[in-house]
Amino acid sequence: MSRKLFNHNMVPEVEITTESIEGKRYYVLPSGEKFRSVTTVLDGAMDKTALIEWKKRVGHEEAQKISTQAARRGTAVHSIAERYVLNEEDYLRGAMPSGIDAFKTLQTFLDKHVDNILGIELPLYSNVLKTAGRCDLIAEFNGVPSVIDFKTSRKLKKEEWIESYFLQTTVYSLMFEWLYKIHVPQIVVMIAVDHEEPQLFIKDRGYYVDKVLDIFTAQ
Repeated sequence: MSRKLFNHNMVPEVEITTESIEGKRYYVLPSGEKFRSVTTVLDGAMDKTALIEWKKRVGHEEAQKISTQAARRGTAVHSIAERYVLNEEDYLRGAMPSGIDAFKTLQTFLDKHVDNILGIELPLYSNVLKTAGRCDLIAEFNGVPSVIDFKTSRKLKKEEWIESYFLQTTVYSLMFEWLYKIHVPQIVVMIAVDHEEPQLFIKDRGYYVDKVLDIFTAQ
C-alpha cells in the first residue's frame, strides 16, 4: 500500500535527560542545571476545577482507570506517528488496535498538510523560561514552520477547554526558535477522538506569548 514519504531537514539534538524529583519531571541540561518540564509548570498554573469535579463524579478508581487507558493510548499514537514521519516501513509494529485506529484518524492530516521535518520528539530547553521538554513534531504545516502536537481524547474538545495545549506548543516554539534561530510562528494541535472525526486546531503562536511569559517567568 502506498504511503507518504516525508522530507527531512533535521536539526541537531541537544542531549538532556529526565529525572523525577518529588513526583515531578525535571530535565537535566548539559550544564547540570535542572529545569521543570513544560507540562509540570503548566499543570501548576492552570485551573483544575473542572478536573476535580469530574473525578468526584466518576469516583477515584474509575478516574484512575480512564486516565491510565488514555495515557497508554496517547503513548501508542505518539510512537506510531514518530515512526511514520521518520519514514519507517513497519510503523505500526507492536501497536494495539486502539492505538492504530487513533493514529489513522490523524494520518490524513499528516499526509495532506505536513512535510519538511525539522525535529521529531525533539528535546528543547530555555534558560529564559527555566523549563524544558520534548516536542512531538516540528515541521512545515501547509508550508509554514510549525510546532505540531498529537493528542488523544475520549470526547470532542471545545477550544476553551484546551488553552494549556496552545500554551504548551507556544513554549516549544519559543524554545526551538531561541536554540536554533529558526522562526516558528504557527502552532498546530491534532486530536484523535474516540468514535468521532479528529479535531485540528491551527493557531498563530503570537496570541499566547504574553501569557506564556507571565506563567514561566513568575516561577
